[in-house]
Amino acid sequence: MLRISTFRRGGVHPDDKKELSRGSAVETLPMPSKLVVPLSQHLGAPAKAVKAKGDTVVKGEKIGVASSFVSADVHSPCSGTISDVTTVRLANGASCEAVVITPDAVQPEMYNVRYDWKNESPSALLETIKDMGIVGMGGATFPVHVKLAVPEGKKAEYLVINAVECEPYLTSDYRSLMERTDETLEGIMILDRILSPEHIVIGIEANKMDAAQLLEEHIKSHGYPVEVQPLKMKYPQGDEKQLLKAVTGREVPSGKLPIDIGAVVCNAGTVYAVYEACVFHKPLIERIVTVSGEAVKNPKNILSPVGASAADLLAFAGGYNTDNVDKLISGGPMMGFAFADEQCPVTKGTSGILALKGADLEAGVCVSCGKCVAHCPMGLMPNRMFRNIKNGRYKEALDLGLLDCKECGCCAFICPAHLPLVQGFKLGKKMGRKK
Repeated sequence: MLRISTFRRGGVHPDDKKELSRGSAVETLPMPSKLVVPLSQHLGAPAKAVKAKGDTVVKGEKIGVASSFVSADVHSPCSGTISDVTTVRLANGASCEAVVITPDAVQPEMYNVRYDWKNESPSALLETIKDMGIVGMGGATFPVHVKLAVPEGKKAEYLVINAVECEPYLTSDYRSLMERTDETLEGIMILDRILSPEHIVIGIEANKMDAAQLLEEHIKSHGYPVEVQPLKMKYPQGDEKQLLKAVTGREVPSGKLPIDIGAVVCNAGTVYAVYEACVFHKPLIERIVTVSGEAVKNPKNILSPVGASAADLLAFAGGYNTDNVDKLISGGPMMGFAFADEQCPVTKGTSGILALKGADLEAGVCVSCGKCVAHCPMGLMPNRMFRNIKNGRYKEALDLGLLDCKECGCCAFICPAHLPLVQGFKLGKKMGRKK
C-alpha cells in the first residue's frame, strides 16, 4: 500500500462523526405506502414523463425519458399504480415534475439473471448504462454515460475511483465497499473495458483503512490491475480536483474538466450502480442513504427505494431522540441542503439525511483575518468575493474567480464571524450570469 497522500492547498479538518453510523450493516427499508419519484434527479434537463395517472407500472419500467443529451432516464422503483403526476419541491429548493406511485402489496423478485458483459463492446456497455439511468451518486448526479463518452482526441489515462467520502456523518460508500467489495471491483473492471485507462486508482481516506485493506485483499486475489491509494483525512479531499491532485499529481486548470488532464473520476457508489446495470440490467431505482446526526435515535445506513420520503427513513431509524431538532440536511453538513419538509423524496443523489442539534450562530462582521483565504482549496479570496457580492458588484466577484468556487464550505466552516459565505457565492454566480 502506498504512503498516505493529499492535496496541499487549503482544506479544513471537521470532526468526521462517522462513528454514529458506520458500525452496523446496511438495512433495507420496508416498501412505503407511497413513492414520489422526481423526474429531475440528475444534472441537466429533466426527464419527460411517459406515464399518466392511473397507469400501472412494473418495477424497473421507464416512467421518464431523457429530454436532451445531458439528461437521464427515470425508472419505477416498484410495481404499482400511478396515483398522480404532480409538482414537488426537492431538498435543494428546486421544483420539478414527479410521478406518485402506490406500490403493490407484493413486489416481484427481479434482477437475479446475470448477463455476460465481457462479450459486450464498450459502446454497448455505454448504451446499457444510459438505458438504466445511471448518474453520479456522490452528489453531482452527472449522467454517467455522458462522462464516460470520452471526446475524440482525448484519452482517459487515469480512472480514479472516489471512495473518499470526506463529508462528516456520511458512511454509505464505506458500508457499500465493506459489504459489496467484489461487486464494486467488478464494476471497476466494466469501466476499465469502456475506457481502457493506463492506471486505475481507488482513492480512500485514512479513516477507512479497514475498507482499504479489504479492497487490497480482493484485488490481489483476483489479480486486478487496480491500486489503492490511502489519503489524508482532510476536507474536501473528495472533490475531484483535490482528489486528482493527490492521486495523480496533475492539476485541473480553471474552467477545465478532469478529462482535459487525462482522467475520469467515478464515485464508489456509482461504480456499484454500473455493476448492477451491466451485470443484471438493473436501473438505478434504489440507493444506500446514511441517516444520522445527534438528533437521530438509531443512526444507520438504509437501502431505500428512490421516491421514499425523508420521514420514512427517519422513522425506520427510530425517529428523533429529542423534541429540539434544529436542522434537517439532505447530503452532508458541508455541501448538503437544509430542508424543512419531511416529505421531501429520496433521489438518486441523496447520500444522507441528517437531523442535527445546535442552533445556527449569528453572523457578525468580517475582520479581515484571512482564514478563509488560507483554507480555500481553490486558492481564491472568499472575503473579497463576498464583499463584492454583498455590494452588488457581481462582475468584480467573477473577475476574482467566483466560478472556480466549488462551494465546499471550507471558508464558512473556518470563518470566526460565521458569515454565510457559500450562500453568498451561490447568489453571486446566479446574478453574475444574469448580468
